[in-house]
Amino acid sequence: MRSHPLFSPRRAGAVQAPAALRIAAALLACGGAFAACPPAHAQPAAPAAAPQPSPLPAQRGAAWTLAQALAAARDNSEVNQARQELAGARADVLAADHAPLPSLTTKASSIDLQHGPGPGNVFTRKRIDKSVGIDWTWERGDKRALRKKAAEGAANAAEADVADTQVQQLQAALAAYYDLLAAQERVGEVAAIGRSLEQVAGMADRRVKAGDLSLQDASRTRIEAERARADTRAAEQARDDAALALAQVTGSSGSRLEAVDTPWPALAGDRPATDANLADWAENRADVRAALARAQAAQAALDGANALRKSDWTVGASVDHYPGTSTRQVELRVQIPLQWGYQYQGEIGRAQADYTRAQDALENTRRLALLDLQRLRQTMDNAARRATDYDQGVLPRARQVAGSAELAYRKGAIALTDLLDAQRTLRATVLDALAARADYAKARGAWLLRTQPQVLTGMP
Repeated sequence: MRSHPLFSPRRAGAVQAPAALRIAAALLACGGAFAACPPAHAQPAAPAAAPQPSPLPAQRGAAWTLAQALAAARDNSEVNQARQELAGARADVLAADHAPLPSLTTKASSIDLQHGPGPGNVFTRKRIDKSVGIDWTWERGDKRALRKKAAEGAANAAEADVADTQVQQLQAALAAYYDLLAAQERVGEVAAIGRSLEQVAGMADRRVKAGDLSLQDASRTRIEAERARADTRAAEQARDDAALALAQVTGSSGSRLEAVDTPWPALAGDRPATDANLADWAENRADVRAALARAQAAQAALDGANALRKSDWTVGASVDHYPGTSTRQVELRVQIPLQWGYQYQGEIGRAQADYTRAQDALENTRRLALLDLQRLRQTMDNAARRATDYDQGVLPRARQVAGSAELAYRKGAIALTDLLDAQRTLRATVLDALAARADYAKARGAWLLRTQPQVLTGMP
């Protein structure tokens, strides 16, 4: 597992605050632990953009990269359900794009029950008027084309819904992955704290025997070492919960996934986005495309409702066979509905209301899409500034203070309490710095998935 040496792990999210408080409290007696704290190193490189063609099998303890987790989320059960909706919408297009089916009519009439139909074959000699005919409805007013157009609009909306569902699942998978990565690093850091406190407790016991330390101070160090072990177990539980969350969003069956070979993204290097970029990205978002397709489908449905005022004609013809009169008779028919007292005002009113609602939904979706992009950009910028402040300012100063306190304690210039305060501040800062880095990684990933998904997924 690769980890950023500057930061102690802390899971960003709703579960991080209690753990951070417990860890900070566990550091009250972390004397001499500064030696176990790794020095600062260079910034890690940005994560690779191209994903693997398919995710690894999800077994217990399976090691996944970020690209593999995103590939699995792109085809999870939520996306598959959206694809089934798309398949149904495309089937509706086929159902809409056909003319009314013709009707075959047969009948036997003019049967003389008083004198009988006469002798002979029932089909050729008996006096029965037999006929076979076909009737077909002629749709007028381009009803078929409008019906197909409305169905195609619904299918286009369903296709955009698939893309929007994929983006949502990718965002969830990315957040869960970085939560797991932070939880794994937090386990390592908390375990290092525990080992340092065990060493301090052992040293305190030896100093008590030598008469150089009071029994009360030694008891404090032992209590803090035991609390550090409990915090390590809590961090391991948080790591397992993060693995389960990643398994859920990726559709995996493994309960102990592991994030590997994924460094934290660099804090600088992304090109700033302009308002023009935001407008273009907002218009091309999948949810906006879906709303636009539904508005177009509603427009076609409204045109189709207005076309109902042009009545459909039913035309037909039949051939009659009546022995004794004629065996070759033809009948021609035309049926025209008479719109007396009702001109489809209800259907037109319903279609008009649906169209108005679709237009309102489109405008609202466009507005919310632009606001969401602005929020994502602002969140990413704020997270980048916060992580940079920790990386370049707060964390180096906390390390310097802790180093100076340790040196002064070795020379007897300060008391144990002062050293513990400096170590506590350092450890809390390391955990906060990791949380800031995780927040930035998730904010940047959410921004890229909505604006430039090819950077993370390798797909347009």
